[in-house]
Amino acid sequence: MGITRVLSAALLAVGLAAGPAVADDASPSPSTSDDSGAPTQAGTSFRTATEVDQGQQATASGSTGDYLYWSFAADAGQRPDVKATVKLPDSHAAQTWQIDVYDGLRRRQSCQYGAQTRTAAPGTASVELACVMRTVRAWSEPWANDPLPGTYYIRLTVVNLTSADLGQPVSAEVRVDSKDIGGSAAVDGSLAKPLVPGIAVSSASDSASDSTSDSASDSSSGEDGSSSTKSAVLSSIEPDDGWSSGWWTDRWVWTGIGGVLAALAGIGGYALTRGTGRPTRVPPGA
Repeated sequence: MGITRVLSAALLAVGLAAGPAVADDASPSPSTSDDSGAPTQAGTSFRTATEVDQGQQATASGSTGDYLYWSFAADAGQRPDVKATVKLPDSHAAQTWQIDVYDGLRRRQSCQYGAQTRTAAPGTASVELACVMRTVRAWSEPWANDPLPGTYYIRLTVVNLTSADLGQPVSAEVRVDSKDIGGSAAVDGSLAKPLVPGIAVSSASDSASDSTSDSASDSSSGEDGSSSTKSAVLSSIEPDDGWSSGWWTDRWVWTGIGGVLAALAGIGGYALTRGTGRPTRVPPGA
């Protein structure tokens, strides 16, 4: 009877503790698609990269030979999946397109899998590219090239092109989604701040409502003698629920479950091996 109670209590503890963790893992945080405010153009360099939220499908028009840049935010525990579709002109020669992803320090990030480079045969209407990154870590060694929380840049360009196709109009679609890996990717540490570099310059008139803009502004005079005040600003993109602190993961839940099971196993072992009272055989003279 005692063993049955111990096992029942263990199963109940596992069910109650694992329920929230399983529920969290079952939803890989797919962002709801809202393309109403999605960007319709791309930047031409890292500093002018167009910001796009995860779950949005950004579009842009350009010419073959151009470099197209977008930027997005990725937090610890996420595994970004970057996809791009390039719509080609009706008549063209063979073209090789490539998509690259760089972190906030402009270090090129490797892809776990996906067609990062593809060649479109002559007359092909479109070409699709994909790059599934490694899981973003909350902390890493300074010498490592691990993906860290912060801003990431997407660069889309053609790497093999004939001179006859140079400058032909093309259109591109880019979308970024992420899967929440959870506690299996957790590490013992976190960054003081995410890697979010300054990528834009705004005039003081645009940020007049910001009381802190005066401390970071500088003045420059134009040819007509008028002065314009500008200040450098940081990237405005970040996860919907803010940057994670890096210390809480569902690993704590499973650690607690392990502790409870260990305690119940100790109690069950003691119940099985303890004596039942007075020994059945009494030594002579006792």
